[in-house]
Amino acid sequence: MSMNSVQTSSLEEQLPIHAEDERGINLANYSGLLVIACVIGLVANWIATGVNPLVALPGMAILYLVSVAGLVLARYLPFYLPGVAWTSLLAIIVTLPFVPGSAWVLEKVTVLNFLALATPALAYGGLALTKGEFDIARKSGWKIVIVAVCVMFGTFMGSVVIADLSLRLTGQ
Repeated sequence: MSMNSVQTSSLEEQLPIHAEDERGINLANYSGLLVIACVIGLVANWIATGVNPLVALPGMAILYLVSVAGLVLARYLPFYLPGVAWTSLLAIIVTLPFVPGSAWVLEKVTVLNFLALATPALAYGGLALTKGEFDIARKSGWKIVIVAVCVMFGTFMGSVVIADLSLRLTGQ
């Protein structure tokens, strides 16, 4: 057995590998956290776009209801699919052109700026590093930095190629 195998096996034993099972979440707690996220999102949307929060409130209420419904489905359906998958699926369904009310849903949600809503969430995600994540980075060593830079560079270049092709195909 090589030295790398010993280090890897001990590292695997020390690091948590199981995520939280959404079938056991407290829906009331998560619904409350979503209300806070919606309020922050309304303020961020107001700052970024100048849209009055009262005008954007129906769209945010729709996003809230779809998010809670996705969590409810993840919690109570007998087979497991992550809450984000259920939420995405529901959001797609309620905006399909043949679904009654989809035009109204799109009209209300259109006043919300995605970037304005995503920025606070991403900022929180960046700040919410735990001791466990720092331990993982410390135990992974300097090689993880090279891998991370390569992944980010590859993702960026892939996005550039896709955007360039899209713009060329549409004649812009």
